[in-house]
Amino acid sequence: MALGLLWLGLALLGALQTQAQDSTPNPIPAPPLLRVPLQSDFQNEKFQGKWYVLGLAGNGFNKEKDSQLKMYTATYVLNEDNSYNVTSTVVWDQSCDHWTKIFIPNLHLGQFNLSNIERYTGTQNYTTRVVTTNYNQFAILYFKKVFNNQEHIKVTLYGRNKDLPSVLKEIFISFAKSLGLTEDHIIFPIPIDECMDK
Repeated sequence: MALGLLWLGLALLGALQTQAQDSTPNPIPAPPLLRVPLQSDFQNEKFQGKWYVLGLAGNGFNKEKDSQLKMYTATYVLNEDNSYNVTSTVVWDQSCDHWTKIFIPNLHLGQFNLSNIERYTGTQNYTTRVVTTNYNQFAILYFKKVFNNQEHIKVTLYGRNKDLPSVLKEIFISFAKSLGLTEDHIIFPIPIDECMDK
């Protein structure tokens, strides 16, 4: 009888573990865009240039899993139609990798949509919103992507250099938490020198 109970317990434990692995937690839902602040009187020309990614938060990030993420850059080049070519430069497999997206202006100054969205299989919508910036030191951006009918949100802290002042870090954490994200969703990439000046 004791052996039978042991086997039953082990079978139940296995079933519970399988069920736990199969059930993926629902990601934190994206807030309505109107609830996300937007930089007033956004100035396209001042925003362009190179930004270092100092902080990231989102419902797809996990502090433990993504703790070794390295810093990368995003360079914004303003086009005549007020769209931006945004080139990200990352260290990938011991080399510098670059990829460019085009953000086109939306209804609101400081809000953009991803151009040529049909090139990104599974992506149904991709919106970028400049939450706040002083143009010469920092910026906080909000990204919302609908991919295969799931909403993914990301908040990015940009800096004009690689330094992360503690007050800016606290502001970024507070803003991310105001969107429903937790400490587990917030990471600060490791500063590096490779590829940062290319």
